[in-house]
Amino acid sequence: MEFKDYYTIMGVERGASQDEIKRAYRKLARKYHPDVSKEEDAEQRFKEIGEAYEVLKDPEKRTAYDQLGANWKAGQDFRPPPDWNQGFEFRGGGFTGADAEHFSDFFESLFGKGFSRAGGRGGGFHARGEDTHAKVVVDLEDAYSSAVRTLTLKHTEVDASGRPQVKERTLNVRIPKGVRQGQHIRLAKQGGAGVGRGEAGDLYLEIEFRPHSLYRVEQKDVYLDLPLAPWEAALGATVTAPTPEGSVELKIPAGSQGGRKLRLKGRGIPGDPPGDFYVVLQIALPAADSEAAKAAYRSLQKAVPFNPRAHLGG
Repeated sequence: MEFKDYYTIMGVERGASQDEIKRAYRKLARKYHPDVSKEEDAEQRFKEIGEAYEVLKDPEKRTAYDQLGANWKAGQDFRPPPDWNQGFEFRGGGFTGADAEHFSDFFESLFGKGFSRAGGRGGGFHARGEDTHAKVVVDLEDAYSSAVRTLTLKHTEVDASGRPQVKERTLNVRIPKGVRQGQHIRLAKQGGAGVGRGEAGDLYLEIEFRPHSLYRVEQKDVYLDLPLAPWEAALGATVTAPTPEGSVELKIPAGSQGGRKLRLKGRGIPGDPPGDFYVVLQIALPAADSEAAKAAYRSLQKAVPFNPRAHLGG
């Protein structure tokens, strides 16, 4: 996927004001509109301009895009970091006249297909504030208990010169027990400020689990790769295995193979019903890094005729 330099497409500097961006868009849109332009690539250029303006005209999207840095060049192979927009508040806005269905894969990788949020409601001098949305990263262990976490969120305000500035605010948020990845937590009246006597909008936090050194999550189930010595797998054993709720004694059946899954029912993410916890067995081979270890392997080779490729005809 190619990186798109929206500032180059619009022909403006990275520090351009919102008014400068608007003027540039109007000029380019008139020049490349397919109904009036004689340029061969008018339709494609018009789509690119519309996509670039969709990002740069919106202070939240623009500031989030700027976080990717100025070192990327147009056309370079690009993959957004998984947490590039962590803790950044987006508010209502919707699309410009550009056809959202024709936005590029680059745009969708950053903001999602059909990126649009419901804005504020109301009329006259009193209007409800806009709802805001932010992705936050929490620990898997938080899903097993009702934890209160201090979260720092970033949002954008336009300064007197018309340039977006990043501001921060800190909230104490209770992470509900049983929360799952992708779930949204609604914080009433923590969104955009209302107009006049209009109440504030709501803040929606999208939950993402921080990568864990031991566990991985699939929906409501949790997985652990558990290393075993060859003799533990072959002869059976009772071993200690960690879980997010504490260690358990786990009985390994004799003759276990690598990749076998042992299920601990109901020990996944809490819920109604709860998920399950799966232990995936992995056979770890001792290193042949001493004469004694090499001798032991040679003895095993003689004592146990074994061809792991027999099923391949080898």
